[in-house]
Amino acid sequence: MGLRKKNKSPPVLSHEFVIQNHADAVSCLALGLLLGLMFEVTARYAIMFITVQYNVTYTTDDRPEPVHFYEYGPKDMATIFFYMLIAIILHAVIQEYILDKINRRLHLSKTKHSKFNESGQLAFFYLFSFVWGASILSAEEFTTNPTLLWKDYPNSRMFFQVKFFYICQIAYWLHALPELYFQKIRKEDIPRQLYYVCLYIAHISGAYILNLQRLGLILLVPHYLVELIFHASRLFYFSDENKQKGFTLWALLFVMARLLTLTLSVLTFGFGLARVENPGFSIAEGNFNILTIRIGCLAAICLTQAWMMWKFINFQLKKWREHVQNQIPKKKATNTKSKPAKKEPNRGNFANGAVKFEEGTSPRKRKSKVL
Repeated sequence: MGLRKKNKSPPVLSHEFVIQNHADAVSCLALGLLLGLMFEVTARYAIMFITVQYNVTYTTDDRPEPVHFYEYGPKDMATIFFYMLIAIILHAVIQEYILDKINRRLHLSKTKHSKFNESGQLAFFYLFSFVWGASILSAEEFTTNPTLLWKDYPNSRMFFQVKFFYICQIAYWLHALPELYFQKIRKEDIPRQLYYVCLYIAHISGAYILNLQRLGLILLVPHYLVELIFHASRLFYFSDENKQKGFTLWALLFVMARLLTLTLSVLTFGFGLARVENPGFSIAEGNFNILTIRIGCLAAICLTQAWMMWKFINFQLKKWREHVQNQIPKKKATNTKSKPAKKEPNRGNFANGAVKFEEGTSPRKRKSKVL
């Protein structure tokens, strides 16, 4: 882990050496790209990594000031790579200076320690992305008018905040792939994390490339709010297992978010884009409004929502079974306390299964002999 005090240095270029020093190496690489701006020879290449590309300026009669828009292109891969390095550095800083210090106080087991780190990292990201996305939505009109989600498609021109938001989103989820190695994630947890990381990359990249940035943004913001509540509730649960009220709120909002996602997706792909004036396929114009792509996008979203609901139902059933199993010992304990204690005869008066009377007495009266 980078940014950590090490008592013993492992061999150079070994697995442990790379894991411990990966944040330092990435910081040097990012610093080298920033230093490239200082020289005229390298500045034109370094600026491609740092700043957002494909700026398009328009002037209209209504506004005397020029309006700046952005499009996407191959150079965005360089920008995504740079901000992926920044995400790795921030990941190491949060882990070292916040999460590790809390872990030392809580004394968690290895399993809970791994889940606590995962929820801590994701809670920071979801909080930042939700606030950022909500601020962008507050300045847009399609939050109150859903027809703007498909009106004037393709919406290939983006404002700076929208494009930079998507660049950072793709960069963050791409950085999560090497973090599986850097954070020494357990083998049994790797498939689960790979599933949702790849789903995020596919859906966000698809919305970015297919010029569905408006739909993607309005679906990501409530989804990130729901995930923020879940991971925050899990953090509180690890600190105190009695704090489980947040999971109830998360369960309610989770179902509502799935319904919202399906409703807006069906409206956009099933009704809106099917009735626009310029259907067709043109990579140069960024127009992907054909039946095959619409059905493919809608099917991908529906299958993802169904998979998420399946995982959600299994999670709730597991919690219900654990609750029932915890209640059974309590019921047995209360039943044993309520039963009165039976009085047992004095075991000292028994001998070989027969009652033994004191002072030579017998249960039968002796018959007197007739003389």
